[in-house]
Order: sequence, then C-alpha cells, then structure tokens
Amino acid sequence: MTVLRRYFASEIYRSVAFVLVAFLALFAFLDMMSEIKSVGQGGYRIEHAFLYVSLGLPNYAYQVMPIAALIGTIYVMAQLAARSEFTVMRASSLSMSGVIRILLPIAIVFAVLTFVLGEFVAPRFNDFRENSKRRMQGATISSEFRSGLWAKDVLRDPVTKQITGSRFLNAGKVELSGALRSVWIYEVDNQMRLMTLITADEGHFLDNNQWRLDRVKEMRFARDAGQRTPGQSAVITQYTFDSSTLTSDITPEIMAVLISDPYRMSALDLIVFTRHLEENRQRTDRYEIALWTKLFYPLAVFVMMALALPFAYLQSRSGGLSLKIFIGIMIGVSFQLLNSLFSHIGLLNTWPPFMTAIAPSALFLFAAISACRWVERH
Repeated sequence: MTVLRRYFASEIYRSVAFVLVAFLALFAFLDMMSEIKSVGQGGYRIEHAFLYVSLGLPNYAYQVMPIAALIGTIYVMAQLAARSEFTVMRASSLSMSGVIRILLPIAIVFAVLTFVLGEFVAPRFNDFRENSKRRMQGATISSEFRSGLWAKDVLRDPVTKQITGSRFLNAGKVELSGALRSVWIYEVDNQMRLMTLITADEGHFLDNNQWRLDRVKEMRFARDAGQRTPGQSAVITQYTFDSSTLTSDITPEIMAVLISDPYRMSALDLIVFTRHLEENRQRTDRYEIALWTKLFYPLAVFVMMALALPFAYLQSRSGGLSLKIFIGIMIGVSFQLLNSLFSHIGLLNTWPPFMTAIAPSALFLFAAISACRWVERH
C-alpha cells in the first residue's frame, strides 16, 4: 500500500502541476493583452505591466487549484485505466475505499496549499500590485469614484459608551499612504438630524483610532429651545482650526477595504470588516458570503478529486483520454459558474451565507458519491 501511495502521489502531483502551469500561462497571456492598453499612462511601462501580471498569478492559482486537481487526477486515473494498471490493482484487492484512502492525503496537501494561497499569499500580492499600478499611473485609491469614498461610523457617549448618533465620512481622494484629501464629515443624532458638519483639507491617521485634520472648518447645529429665536429651527455656530483630532473606528485599512473585491480579501480581513459593518448597523451579507466561500473553498479540492475517481473505472471503450479531460474541464467550469451564481442569488434572495457558500460543493459532492456508487455497481 505504501508503494501505491507514493506512485499515486508522484503521478498526481506531476499532472496537477502541469495543468496548473498551463492555466497560469493562459491567464498571464490574457492579462498581458489587457494590460498593454494601460502602458504609457503616467509612469506605467511595459516592465510594470509584466510585474502586474506576475503578481496576479497567485490569485489565479488559488482560483483554479480545485479545477487543476480535478483535471490532473482525471488524467492519472484515465491513464491507469488505459494501461490496465488499475485493473491489476483491483484484482490485487484494491477496493474503492482503499483508493479513497490513498487519495485523501494527496487532497489534503492541495487543500492546505489552496488555503495558504487564498489566505496569506494572494491577498498580499493583489494589494501590492494594485497599489503599485496606481502609483505608477499617478492615481489614487478613490479616483474611480465620482463623489469620493464614503465610510460610516457610530458616535458614542464618552462616559456611558451608548450610541448617540452616526458619523458619515467622505474623502474626495484617498492617497496610497492612507492620507485623506477634501474631507467632509457629517455627524447626525439617532433621529438622523444633522448636529455637526466638519470640512478639512487633509486628514492623516495617527494611531489608536486618531485622525489629525488640517485646516478645519466646523459648523455645529444646536437645537436647544433656549438658544433659538422664534421660527428658528437651529442655532449654527462656526469654528475654524488649523488642526484638530478626530477619534473614529475608521482606519486607512477600512477605507482601502471599501473598494476591494471581497472574494480577493483574506478571511481575517473579512472578519474584521464584517464586525465593523455590524457595529455600524450596515448590511454584511456580501462579506459574510465571501467569508464562508473563502473558508469552504479549500474543501472543494476533496470534492473535485472525488469526482475524478469514477474515471478510473471507465475502460478505454467508454471514451478516449481527450474526451475524459474535456469532461473534467466542463465539470470544473460548471463548478466555478455555479459557485459564482449561488453567491449572487444568495445575496439577492438573502439566503443564509453558510448555506449559500456550501451549496455548490454539496451538490458536486452528491454527484461524486452517486457516480462512485454507479461505477462500483456496474
């Protein structure tokens, strides 16, 4: 059994690596064709385009790892069946459960690799490449938004810590360093009545949730009846400061996350941002679905390799190697499409994030179990 494990592992590792490299080469070529049109904008040159494409490869590797595991395993299983090696193994008392036990450690390796790519490597590389491209082109994080970038925070009583209102922050520009330009801050009470309007030319994050605002103008709206004249709805008091300090849960990281694709973020970043949205009583459905999808995605490797197992029981007369590889590609593409479809449908219909994320893998796992039982009976 040890010899078989090593044999299966070496063949599958080699095949999956070949498929993965082929996919990455294809995606790199397509990305490079897309990036050519950006060359020449600002300081963006052809070498920067190559770097941008290269830094995106870990994210592609994460996305196609289950498909690569499926196609690579199908190739190995079909080859074993074509050379009658699998027939000899079955004649030597290798059962379906025995094959599963052989494939399980191999699947664990691919699942761990997928998790590491999705949690630690791909998000960091993606952030670095996007920031590098903006820096070379002279763009800012919020340059694609006509009204700048918006964020919401809550106001709390300094003594009781009770929520007394909300704060809406708008930055005309968010620099790559995290500095804010053209800052507008609206503070409202729990009845959504405007209490304070603050404008500042710049905002710089200090530490401990502290922002330093430069060249500040502040307008306070008092609604105390004793301070109003008849018919006056509010008393407006204006202040001007060279600089002031603002305490807020909004950080440069949260501002950057606002424009990030949730499915390219790490699970830890999704947890932190989801908690921030919950505290500010904002919808978290999209980020919760992305979080559960991120957690379940490495398990898709087990499902894909289980789907490849029945191909070992199909003889050459059931279809050539190319047909089986084509079927594997179609299965992988269908899984990706179904994964994306369920994410959008779940968001539109407010399905539970857990069920939305696990449904595609559960359906394909059911198909894998059904296929294995069918080939075992026949």
